Amino acid sequence: MDAVHRQSLPQLGGDLFLTDGGLETFLIFERDLDLPEFAAFVLLANESGRTELRDYFTPFLDLAVERGLGFILESPTWRANPSWAEKIGYGPDELAAANRQAIELMVELREVAEAETPVVISGCVGPEDDGYAPGRTMTATEACAYHSTQVGTFAATDADMVTAITMTYAEEAIGVARAAAAAAVPAAIAFTVETDGRLPSGQPLAEAVAQVDADPDSEVAYFMINCAHPTHFESVVGTGAHWLERVRGLRANASMMSHAELDEATELDSGDPADLAARYVGLRELMPRLNVLGGCCGTITATSPRSARPCSTEGTGRRRIARARGTRDQGSSAVAMRQLRSASALRPPCARRASARRPRPRRPKR
Repeated sequence: MDAVHRQSLPQLGGDLFLTDGGLETFLIFERDLDLPEFAAFVLLANESGRTELRDYFTPFLDLAVERGLGFILESPTWRANPSWAEKIGYGPDELAAANRQAIELMVELREVAEAETPVVISGCVGPEDDGYAPGRTMTATEACAYHSTQVGTFAATDADMVTAITMTYAEEAIGVARAAAAAAVPAAIAFTVETDGRLPSGQPLAEAVAQVDADPDSEVAYFMINCAHPTHFESVVGTGAHWLERVRGLRANASMMSHAELDEATELDSGDPADLAARYVGLRELMPRLNVLGGCCGTITATSPRSARPCSTEGTGRRRIARARGTRDQGSSAVAMRQLRSASALRPPCARRASARRPRPRRPKR
């Protein structure tokens, strides 16, 4: 095992780091792939699937190298936890193997770029239930036990850290943080918020961050905000409050739609790329520690034919609107990237079940 940066995460030094956008939505919208339960990790089962993943991540890495920025490789494992894996027919051993394979692929990609720019490998952890509005919640103790399965697998690999993305309530975030602390792996927590700047649970973002930080059994390297348009939380982060010192990462949506609206959308809403870019610039002024930049719902891919050139000012975002299918919107991200010294607006898996409106594809044979 060679976790290069686990003992000292380079993004904590303050230099600008990029990450990807909406992997799952890109695969659905632009590659027209069926992902059962929005699970990209099933692509690790065969070489054609792994090629899709390489082709997705490579332009982002190239951009970071070109711009002299660091990069965080987020593994395609947002759905690779026990409950979601069981729904698509993965048993415990298969699931553990898939999480290991995901990190192995990230290592392969890092080896190409690490000599020119720092590349951090993060094991992506998603919510146990719905990413917009969980139908059930866990206590912190329950969440720790649940997520320890995936986090423990990552701890035995070359992953430098774990990142919990689209957390909807504080107790689950605490559970992930506890699991990571027990496994001696650094953790980042990304909360999503509604149009009022509060978590889907109704808790104010500042209180959620404080609650996680106050837990004696967990330790969080930094916090992030994801799957929300800047207009949803600008008033919250514009207070200059001390808790903003703990927020280093942002994966904003290009779309101004609420989660409920995105959940019902049948087409991708790419929003206003220029406006999103300007808001990213403004947010960096409001959030003193903000240096990990990506994108979410509505931003686009680094290789979109709509870009004047790969990763141009048209967008590098990759985590698109959550579950639908169409084409992801890179324009917004790329514009922001250039204006943010190449800080693209990429994004994380945002929605609940991408396959909700299309037939569920068969899981690739292993």
